[in-house]
Amino acid sequence: MDSLGALPIFIQAAETRSFTVAGQQLGLSASAVGKAIARLEGRLGVRLFHRSTRTITLTQEGHLFLARCRRILGEVEAAEQELADTHATPSGRLRVSLPMVGILLMPAVNAFIQAYPEIEPDLDFSDRLVDVIGEGFDVVLRTGDAADSRLMTRIVGTFHHRLVASPAYLDCRGIPIKLADLAHHACLRHRYPTTGKLEAWPLRQDRNRPFEAAL
Repeated sequence: MDSLGALPIFIQAAETRSFTVAGQQLGLSASAVGKAIARLEGRLGVRLFHRSTRTITLTQEGHLFLARCRRILGEVEAAEQELADTHATPSGRLRVSLPMVGILLMPAVNAFIQAYPEIEPDLDFSDRLVDVIGEGFDVVLRTGDAADSRLMTRIVGTFHHRLVASPAYLDCRGIPIKLADLAHHACLRHRYPTTGKLEAWPLRQDRNRPFEAAL
């Protein structure tokens, strides 16, 4: 790998035909350029330059090596450009897990697709607790706290619960006035897909505030 650092020095010396000029362009001394070339020749076991007191010229082996070095550095520059392009324009497959109500986020998803057309979203709508790393998800959107300490989390928003009912239902069953009245109503509850347990309604009576529901 050390020899790769000598390749630009060799190319510059070959093109300028001067260790001094090559050093000036590379910010090195002529002596440093000469030593780098000598070490490179030692590793290769061939002489790359014919040297005189006034000039240097490439040997036959030097001409062959110069052509190959230009191709090598060209490939390195192309690889660096490809990596730079991947950062400039995000692309690839993005696997995302959303809750079943994630369909409400489709306007945001559509806006994301339009903003990053090179990204291919793979959306999985599920309320189950997915294995983010084991199942290969890049992003997971869930409520609550993350139990896996290996994951990075970020709050993207907040929500509030509301009690709602259709006018036809209330006409039939009556309007609840206090929390205890809900025991006589047909209340819909979420069932956890992993445990099968029903989620309790997070309600509590505030003594300083009457019970209110969006009906």
